[in-house]
Amino acid sequence: MLPPLKPIAMKERVSLVFIEKGQIDVQDGAFVVIDETGIRTHIPVGTIACIMLEPGTRVSHHAAALAARAGTLLVWVGEAGVRLYAAGQPGGARSDRLLYQAKLALDDDARLKVVRKMYEIRFGEKPPERRSVEQLRGIEGARVRKLYQLLAKQAGVEWNGRNYDHTDWDNSDTANRCLSSATACLYGICEAAVLAAGYAPAIGFIHTGKPLSFVYDIADLFKFDEIVPHAFKIAAKNYPNPEREVRLMCRDVFRQSKILRKIIPTIEEVLAAGELEVPKPAEENIAPAIPNAEGIGDVGHRS
Repeated sequence: MLPPLKPIAMKERVSLVFIEKGQIDVQDGAFVVIDETGIRTHIPVGTIACIMLEPGTRVSHHAAALAARAGTLLVWVGEAGVRLYAAGQPGGARSDRLLYQAKLALDDDARLKVVRKMYEIRFGEKPPERRSVEQLRGIEGARVRKLYQLLAKQAGVEWNGRNYDHTDWDNSDTANRCLSSATACLYGICEAAVLAAGYAPAIGFIHTGKPLSFVYDIADLFKFDEIVPHAFKIAAKNYPNPEREVRLMCRDVFRQSKILRKIIPTIEEVLAAGELEVPKPAEENIAPAIPNAEGIGDVGHRS
């Protein structure tokens, strides 16, 4: 049986790491990236919240299993960190948390309270009274458009609105490409935090009907403080590779702001606004027995 791993708390981790053009594997018990020349780079997987895998990476079964045991989210993204394609499972999901989240989302009154709390956190003031979720969504959208316009003006960037085609990346202007790159990074660590806290990325309150609806809800609470102003500043400087500059910016900003220390408490705060009791996990719940992983690959190959 595999020895148990005790994952490092999310708030104590490095936010994210990008990997491109390499084979990711486990050698001598260590998570490594092997480039085309055979050089190995050790990645301390257990101290990272999210690893972004860009085109040109290949991940072994052993590496994916180790990342899951360490509680590290693997996210497959497009070049420069845009277009989030898929994500692994870092563990931590709890049925009591999932049921609690679903109950909040399905109760109209509780959902509205959660949405109102998100609005308050995002804009620093209580939302108008007697407004539905749909009405608050519309008010929020109008305020967000004004925020984009204001921040673009402060950075000296020409702004024609948030407009991009995810199927034609190069057709977007520099400002929109920078914003998309930055939000992809933010979505990665927010999804890692949501999963680590035991919740479902798909069960959202403002955003609904998408695989990452709740991730978008939570990311929006940090977007305009953590990344949008910086993304506009990079767009204004006409870098030859602005997407790379955005990735480096996100790495530094997330580290300096200690964003991972904020995300999970914020999740708990907004859900608590729904005023429903958090279900307690059953005491008799026990983890299932896991067979020796080294023997699994031998099934069907024995004489």
